[in-house]
Amino acid sequence: MKSPLQGEAMAYPLLDHHLIETHQQEKHHYLNHMVPLLREVQNSTMLLKLGMASALETLCGQAFGAGQVEMLGVYMQRSILILFGSCFLILPLYIYATPILILLGQERDIAELAGIFTIQSIPQLFSLAINFPAQKFLQAQSKVGVLAWLGFIFLCIHILILILFIKILGWGTTGAAAAYDLSAWGIALAQMVYVVGWCKEGWRGLSWLAFKDLWEFMKLSFASAIMLCLEVWYFMTLIVLTGHLDNPIIAVGSLSICMNLNGWEGILFIGVNAAVSVRISNELGSGHPRAAKYSVVVTTIEALMIGLVSAVIVIITKDHFAVIFTDSKEMQEAVSKLASLLGVTMILNSVQPVLSGVAVGGGWQALVAYINLFCYYIVGLPLGFLLGYKAGYRVKGIWVGMILGTVLQTVILVYIIYKTNWNKEVEQASERMKQWTGQDSEMSEI
Repeated sequence: MKSPLQGEAMAYPLLDHHLIETHQQEKHHYLNHMVPLLREVQNSTMLLKLGMASALETLCGQAFGAGQVEMLGVYMQRSILILFGSCFLILPLYIYATPILILLGQERDIAELAGIFTIQSIPQLFSLAINFPAQKFLQAQSKVGVLAWLGFIFLCIHILILILFIKILGWGTTGAAAAYDLSAWGIALAQMVYVVGWCKEGWRGLSWLAFKDLWEFMKLSFASAIMLCLEVWYFMTLIVLTGHLDNPIIAVGSLSICMNLNGWEGILFIGVNAAVSVRISNELGSGHPRAAKYSVVVTTIEALMIGLVSAVIVIITKDHFAVIFTDSKEMQEAVSKLASLLGVTMILNSVQPVLSGVAVGGGWQALVAYINLFCYYIVGLPLGFLLGYKAGYRVKGIWVGMILGTVLQTVILVYIIYKTNWNKEVEQASERMKQWTGQDSEMSEI
């Protein structure tokens, strides 16, 4: 049975995802072919920020478990500082989006329109520096119900703003960007208001300790970001490789349909990932190694069951589910041929977020980043290239090669978790808390 934490944690990313999708659907009339470009810019930025904020899951979760709730606000402030700094590093990509897209071969008209919209959405970029740390702060304390409610409220507000700016005022893409900025900052500030006003134990005001050990915190943040980005970008390259095949339209179209369906399942497992990382970090922080191990086993079995059910549904409906996306018979037949690979991918992608969540909860981000780099980009991608291009298996060969990379990564992580000494992990969590709490310093509030 799912815990309330898992159920509510899965609800929030679903609502947040639909807020983005609604935004894109409403502006589709104006943006046309630039929508995929904007989706990739937005998704990549959010991945980087979400990955960096995942370091906060480790530290806040373990501190909360250890009863050091007063440090959660300090950790959140450190994360906000680092994420704001990273926003300035990413800023040139937003400012010079047009020439970059033209350099990459995009048509000038689309590149210019996308570049204008990207510049107009710069405020949304900086909102993530507050949004994600506040999320992790609340998730560490299992206060995710408020995140789900805020997501729902701002989804409704976002729709109304889009209708006002685009349909009524006729502001076009400028209105779409303004709506995105307002909604993003609205939800970020709403979360901070809740943190400051209703989380008195975790928020003790601004502290100079936020500036302590920033470099060490930054290293953990970047390790978290690299771990997550390597995972998500891996299957994004599947479509890129497929696009270079001969007559790729049907191959890319059918693969995109499969990836969309896989993405729907993936949204659910973002919540599972957050739930298990919070549970593991809480148990390690509170000195309960057996409870941490039990949580891993139970959540893995639960996630695997969801993946198996999803795969069975896909296999049973392989000749029919594509009608949701296309009325082309040729495309539907191509999707049907890929259904078995989609089923396998959905099973693997049900277990993998749990393993990544365990890694975040235990503070293993750097180790998993190296494992992802080896399994995905040294084994999976080259193998997919060989099977798809050299062996002539086309899209199926590329996908099989990348699945084998995922299988290797999953086997390695399962082995590491199986051999983990959870008592030692508790000791390391305790040492980490001593290092990060700044026990030699007194908390000074501004």
